[in-house]
Amino acid sequence: MAQLALQSVKKSFGSLQIIHGVDLDIGDREFVVFVGPSGCGKSTLLRLIAGLEQPTSGDIVMDGKNVTGLPASDRGLAMVFQSYALYPHMSVYKNMAFGLENAGLPRAEIEKRVSRAAAMLRLTDYLDRKPKALSGGQRQRVAIGRAIVRDPKIFLFDEPLSNLDAELRVAMRKELAALHAEIGGTMIYVTHDQVEAMTLASRIVVLRSGRIEQIGAPLELYNRPDNLFVATFIGSPKMNVIAAEVASADSSGTRLAFGDGNSLVLDGAAGHLAVGDAVTIGIRPEHCELVQDGPADCEAVVDLAEQLGGETYLYCSAPKLEPFTVREAGQQMKQRGDRVRLGFPRDRLHLFDAEGRALRHGLEAARAS
Repeated sequence: MAQLALQSVKKSFGSLQIIHGVDLDIGDREFVVFVGPSGCGKSTLLRLIAGLEQPTSGDIVMDGKNVTGLPASDRGLAMVFQSYALYPHMSVYKNMAFGLENAGLPRAEIEKRVSRAAAMLRLTDYLDRKPKALSGGQRQRVAIGRAIVRDPKIFLFDEPLSNLDAELRVAMRKELAALHAEIGGTMIYVTHDQVEAMTLASRIVVLRSGRIEQIGAPLELYNRPDNLFVATFIGSPKMNVIAAEVASADSSGTRLAFGDGNSLVLDGAAGHLAVGDAVTIGIRPEHCELVQDGPADCEAVVDLAEQLGGETYLYCSAPKLEPFTVREAGQQMKQRGDRVRLGFPRDRLHLFDAEGRALRHGLEAARAS
């Protein structure tokens, strides 16, 4: 397998710059996921690594060797695309063996590699079938098998599950995780789905507008986002955000005013905030509490209650606040129009300044995880 380094990589198409000086090191046997909204440059970055595009400037280094100018066919990589790209007239076996035959490998070696990959992906019983006789999940497994038999230095996945239905995506995520554990390969995976990123990655690279916003393990990004963009992108349902203003601030505490006459106090000083500064409070849906007795931080109205059996999602609104979500364990017998009183535990709150930079995190949440 291989290590990979991107050094000040930029990519422009004419006057339009897509990638803005990316620096990234990927270690041997890592499963790294590029995630971000549509148009953030994640697929372009993958194509640069694959050699399907050339960077405008910067270097791509693999195992200490600069491969920036090396053709895709000479980089020793294997790519699995969003579309299966299978040959419809060939059997599953021929689809998986085709690249090896073109490379001139001995037949015995080809049969050994295809049989191993087919067993790993539970395709042994389908080797004589044509792609049209397979389900979507089976076709994607064939595409992955075609990559495995090449024994690449690095596996590249470009949104490989986006064409599958929800149930198949869950099943294929499990299979990809098991595959990585079994073969131990270096894998780089592109997705717009942060759930895939959280469940598959050893590290996540969050991209926005061709720049890296944050790199880290899934729970590190979830518990300690560097900025408001990462905080609201990672997590499902996404983090609730509340626009607030510093009403008072001294060494004893910082009082934040928000909504229609609501306020809360954080112990100690929060960064270098001054009275009148605009801030954003962040709290994840699972950390909001329904308050039965005693003081509450906010009152809201339930707009929609989703009963999922094991948990309940309450979609709420309150005057002068963005809509927000409360996730409660078990079955909360709430319905549209019910009024609820909410508490925001101070050790679960995140705080961001006017530029979206993190000032503090729900540290106890991180420790509990």
